[in-house]
Amino acid sequence: MNKLYFILGPTASGKTARAIELAQQLGTEIVSCDSRQFYHELDIGVARPSAAELAAVKHHFIACRSVEDPYNVFTFEQEAMAQLELLFREHETVVAVGGSGLYIEALRHGVSLMPDPAPELRASLQQKLRDEGAESLAAMLKELDPAYYQRVDLANGVRIQRALEVCITTGRPYSQVIDQPLQPRPFDVEVEVIDRPREVLRQRIDQRVDLMMDSGLEDEARRMYAQRHLTALNTVGYKEFFGLWDAVGETTALTTDQRTAVADAIKLNTWHYAKKQITWLKKKGQ
Repeated sequence: MNKLYFILGPTASGKTARAIELAQQLGTEIVSCDSRQFYHELDIGVARPSAAELAAVKHHFIACRSVEDPYNVFTFEQEAMAQLELLFREHETVVAVGGSGLYIEALRHGVSLMPDPAPELRASLQQKLRDEGAESLAAMLKELDPAYYQRVDLANGVRIQRALEVCITTGRPYSQVIDQPLQPRPFDVEVEVIDRPREVLRQRIDQRVDLMMDSGLEDEARRMYAQRHLTALNTVGYKEFFGLWDAVGETTALTTDQRTAVADAIKLNTWHYAKKQITWLKKKGQ
């Protein structure tokens, strides 16, 4: 049977380099499960693989969509499984890499089939999220699906919105829908987790953010400022700049102290995100 190798780990742990190394050893290609590297407008702030890295091994699902083009885990699963079917015709093995738990699980285990909501329902929930914040949607979720309310990241308004869409559309708790038995995968899975000491990982994060700042992250974020309302831009590395410009004005030239404060905020928020990834990997027994 074909085999899909997963290279997992928190952000800045070195997944990209290890995935390329393994793919070269196996003579195969890479499928990305990073939910922010899908978008071609985002480069520096999402640590997209360099041109040299992309040339070393063929990658799929890198810079393949626009931030203006909504994408979700259900569509990703369908497209990724179709891509794997093609890849397995030419390769016995394929490498998958990423730190986005939801997308990793979709590829590894699958997701339940869920209906798309009526456009007006989605628009209504999106407006409520923008106007009132994630807390308002979380209150609705607590009533409709208390079990999922206990599991979800209550700061993740987009994920709460999706759960509410399913609850309202199907009339069933989201937790019941996603806990349905999934179809077995037509390939074997092997998982490798990059586990670095926390002090080393924190240092790698700080160094990467410094490199991003030196490489033009501020200019990249400024180009995306007008699209900051999009889900794809609710991302560490961009939202810290957006918050500052909301306060001082987009055209205001940042001082050295302001840039340092933004860099420090990105480092701290990236570290918090990495700790969540580590917790997720432990929960999955990986």
